[in-house]
Amino acid sequence: MKIIVLGAGAWGTALAVSAAARHRVTLWARDAGQVQAMASARENHRYLPGVALPPSLTVLGGGLGALPAASADHDLAIIATPMSGLRAMLALLQASSSPVAWLCKGFELPQAGGHGLLGHEICAEVAPGLRAGALSGPSFALEVARGQPTALVAASAHAAVRDALVTAFHGPSLRVYANDDLSGVEAGGAVKNVLAIATGLCDGLGLGLNARAALITRGLAEMTRLGLALGARAETFMGLSGLGDLVLTATGDLSRNRQVGLLLARGQSLQQAVASLGHVAEGVYCAHTVAQRARQLGVDMPITGAVVALLEGRLAPQRAVAELMGRDPASEAGC
Repeated sequence: MKIIVLGAGAWGTALAVSAAARHRVTLWARDAGQVQAMASARENHRYLPGVALPPSLTVLGGGLGALPAASADHDLAIIATPMSGLRAMLALLQASSSPVAWLCKGFELPQAGGHGLLGHEICAEVAPGLRAGALSGPSFALEVARGQPTALVAASAHAAVRDALVTAFHGPSLRVYANDDLSGVEAGGAVKNVLAIATGLCDGLGLGLNARAALITRGLAEMTRLGLALGARAETFMGLSGLGDLVLTATGDLSRNRQVGLLLARGQSLQQAVASLGHVAEGVYCAHTVAQRARQLGVDMPITGAVVALLEGRLAPQRAVAELMGRDPASEAGC
């Protein structure tokens, strides 16, 4: 199978390394300097240091205008850009006859006069004829690159896309499950990043394991409510892209979103916290959009609201926790 991975960040590189053991894989980057450095050192020093690029992995780069021709020569194209780059990539690949899938998780920032969209909603706008989907689930790039056991979800309305993703990435250390609930898989992947900031804040303030468990559990309820309002199925949120990804991102020390919460609890500003990461923390950029979609759909998401207020500087860390704990009693099943 011939696979092209578009974007050489940590996650795109890790998947390319994993698949190169069984398939012909091309890792494409827009930055010519990065391409040259990776090709020379056979390592992605910037995003995945310490992981060797296998000899079978081809590293290429070039202008965006060359992408349609490059991807046409492959059986599967994987978009490994941040959420902010997905729309442009889908527009470039809209005429592709091969399956396309994206790795980014989150909501796009709102366009003028509109609201932020999930990946499949963006695809419906700019490339409605594309056979597309998402590869998601609980996964740290470094562990996948090292061949440590991981389970992912191949989500799409198209069986051909799900099958292509399973064929491409299912292997000895990477198990890929198919799911046709793309709305649910994407909603889980977006909201868990915001909730991980809240959990990092909780741990950074030393509130204890009881508080962490409460935040994760009530966060899962928020995620599920929003997902159902977006047309998802409830059972999706008890799977890998819901509960699984939430637990990993909220508790794992490799989680950039969790690190943001930890750093805010230690008194750093948001700008300082983001700058210290050196990578994108999607929860920072999509928290406001998650809250906006929730308001539009009439969905109550108090943890998300507290995270937004914290990120915008309207609440101090301790006050954010106090407001959540001070809410009126309610039925667990009702909210």
